[in-house]
Amino acid sequence: MTPITLLTVPTAGPADVSALTALTAAGQRATDVVGVVGKTEGNGCVNDFSRTLAAAAWEPLLPEAAVTVFSGGTEGVLSPHVTLFVRDETRHPGFDRGLVAAAGRTRTLDPAEIGRPAQVAAVTDTVGKLVSELGVAAADVHFVLVKCPLLTSAKIAALRAAGLEPVCDDTYESMGRSRAASALGIAVALGECDTATAAAALSGTAEVSSARASASAGAELDDCHVLVVAESAAAANPLRALHGEMADALDLAAVTALLDEVARRGGTVRQILAKAEADPSGTVRGHRHTMLTDSDINATRHARAAVGGLLAALKGDGAIYVSGGAEHQGPPGGGSITVVYELPEVRG
Repeated sequence: MTPITLLTVPTAGPADVSALTALTAAGQRATDVVGVVGKTEGNGCVNDFSRTLAAAAWEPLLPEAAVTVFSGGTEGVLSPHVTLFVRDETRHPGFDRGLVAAAGRTRTLDPAEIGRPAQVAAVTDTVGKLVSELGVAAADVHFVLVKCPLLTSAKIAALRAAGLEPVCDDTYESMGRSRAASALGIAVALGECDTATAAAALSGTAEVSSARASASAGAELDDCHVLVVAESAAAANPLRALHGEMADALDLAAVTALLDEVARRGGTVRQILAKAEADPSGTVRGHRHTMLTDSDINATRHARAAVGGLLAALKGDGAIYVSGGAEHQGPPGGGSITVVYELPEVRG
């Protein structure tokens, strides 16, 4: 069980680690970091080296158990930043629960396993272990973030040279296949579906929607980095979380319902973490969209910009985590959303 605090800091570039200075100023150390979750200003696609640069800059400075999750793409008003999930054992008077987090990694995935049941199983196993480590029930979990690998051209060629077929032959498509497998692994671990249903969903014959899953794919890793965030009665801090689903990219009502509940509880929003995707039907509320047919800009970039603008307007700034591609992370065309908020300190 690791009680946490949150620190969100703007970045001047992918290699900017100055958030550690802010961490020190707050009386904490790099060794307290459980996970670094960031948005970088690349294209968020297969060749987004801003993610690789950010991971290379941060990982040598963190404890071995910590994970990094960098999502490329700060289109529109989204702003490059990092959010540090930091161990904080301080027990705050007047609080009988609080936010906790645990981080871990799956085993290294063979390229032939990416987007397939083996990846689902690996993520399920790691998420299950982390939930157990936190000592919470699945119902207490509000957010599970996974950074997963993708297939590069070299990996696809190597598989075929070995007489094996990759899950797909398009590197960009492999990002979605990997995100889908990771999200389904989360859903199984949290009891949102069983293994058979996850397998059917992976093959496209069943639909699974998790309001707590968030998966992002990148070429900068060969395993899956996993961060689980939950509420626990064993902690005593002012941080809390709420989760839900946006039905589509225009679902203002779903977001305001969460924010209204935060306000009703007297809380202040600390961070919003959301998934976004172009509706696979080609329409949003009966109107045709062109995100999937734009040959100049990938659909994930359109979706991040659209949802990012909506959420930033509500939060009041663009330092929010919006990740494109929401396969099984919320309903088709929508996305999962988690709001982390802080309650006022209790004065004696």
